[in-house]
Amino acid sequence: MAKPKNEPDVVRYADMFSAMGTEPRLRIMRALLSAHPDGKIAGEIGAELDIPASTLSHHLEKLKNEDLVKVRRESTFLRYSANVDGLQELLRFLYAECCTRNKAIEPQAIIQVCK
Repeated sequence: MAKPKNEPDVVRYADMFSAMGTEPRLRIMRALLSAHPDGKIAGEIGAELDIPASTLSHHLEKLKNEDLVKVRRESTFLRYSANVDGLQELLRFLYAECCTRNKAIEPQAIIQVCK
């Protein structure tokens, strides 16, 4: 059965949520958001969150593959930053359902949380 023309890519958003759905990855996302826009070098993230380098690399790769983080090389280091465009898209997807179509949550409540 074909997907309706204007239905958002639910599978993509589910994959994004799944990527953040572990405690270490959620902590990584929060650390990167707190360091926005500069981001952090991988070693800084690992030291701050007490995550071994090999494990951290796995988590960062999963987040990068789902377009939740960006990475850029600086000499011999990798600097990671939150992909705020991807996160905004994900939040808009939720917002459209809960706050504009059926008003399960009033838009003002969302705005107040973000202030």
